[in-house]
Amino acid sequence: MLAGFQYKRSHPRMPSLPTSTAAASALAVLLAASLAACDRGDSAARAAQGPGAPAAVAARVREAAPQNVPIVLEAVGQVQGSKEVEVRARVSGILLKQLYKEGQLVKEGAPLFQIDPAPYEIALAQAQAQLAQERARQEQTGREASRLKDLAQERAISQKEFDDAVSAQKLSAATLQAAEANVRQAQLNLSYTHVTAPVSGVTGRIARSEGSLITAGQDSSLLTTLIQVEPAWVRFSLSDSDLAKVAGGKLTPGAGQNIRLVLPDESLYPLTGRLNFAATQIDSRLATQELRAEFDNPRVRLLPGQFVRVRITAGEYRNAFLVPQTAVFQNEKGHFLFVLDGENKAAIRQVQTGEWNGQNWVVLAGLQAGERIVVDNLLKLRPGVPVSPQPDDAAQAAKSK
Repeated sequence: MLAGFQYKRSHPRMPSLPTSTAAASALAVLLAASLAACDRGDSAARAAQGPGAPAAVAARVREAAPQNVPIVLEAVGQVQGSKEVEVRARVSGILLKQLYKEGQLVKEGAPLFQIDPAPYEIALAQAQAQLAQERARQEQTGREASRLKDLAQERAISQKEFDDAVSAQKLSAATLQAAEANVRQAQLNLSYTHVTAPVSGVTGRIARSEGSLITAGQDSSLLTTLIQVEPAWVRFSLSDSDLAKVAGGKLTPGAGQNIRLVLPDESLYPLTGRLNFAATQIDSRLATQELRAEFDNPRVRLLPGQFVRVRITAGEYRNAFLVPQTAVFQNEKGHFLFVLDGENKAAIRQVQTGEWNGQNWVVLAGLQAGERIVVDNLLKLRPGVPVSPQPDDAAQAAKSK
């Protein structure tokens, strides 16, 4: 072939190429033979490297099956007590005893503190003595008015004397009523020295130690806090984009929503809640609706201040498809996935997605029942690439449940 020839510059010592007609003809024949040999070699090489079909990509395939998928809205919520009460002293005095342990669950009426009762016992005794005195005066004025009444009728005394006696009797009756009220007030003040729980709940940290002087009506009157945790409330908010998925565009109490909680350890709270408050307007700053749910809390698993995830089932998508999140991609047109045609070749399918449902996308449009969706080995796929479909074990396991 021509490749075997090496062309060099002419040299004075080298003989010149032949110039006769016979020599020229021989050279032409030699070049033609070399070119033909080269053409035969290139054709053989191209035949050996001919355009064969690409190898099929092995991938798991899931058959699209329509189903009704619940519309689940999720938000971060915070637990609070259904009642949060400040326990304050209603009378002044020295705090003698603390009758509970901080953080203890107490029932309504349980004793919490003891304020020195001695001054109020004395005040009660004084009020009772004053009451006895006024009762005696009332009896005296009554007898006096009765005697003067007969004398006045006989005109033995002036009418003025009788009228004064009647007025003294009425004044004594009024004073007696005031004395009785003083006794009741003294009894009430004495009862306030025994501070009890106004509601059932969890006690907080003590604000005043034993021996402190408590002054009613001032900051020092705060003794502790009490939070009712049965039932517990959970406050949360939903954005207007989430509310758009709900019929009517808002949530209302008593509409039958299924409300569940996911605890910080990712476990599901076993009891279902109920919506007991929904704001009547959207917060213009945050574009959210403020909501509150109520949960029974018999074992006090929900603690005030705890953050949880709130899941609300507010309806369902009808005839939707669940597709693994890993099988859905995004391009300039939106979301897409790979399906197989009749020849087991990959094809791109643009779909309309809703939201995540566990590890799946909810596909609302773009798929037909029975279509085969490629769910793995996706980085090797291109439109038109043949696929060797493999069964999807996860889908079969889900059907068998």
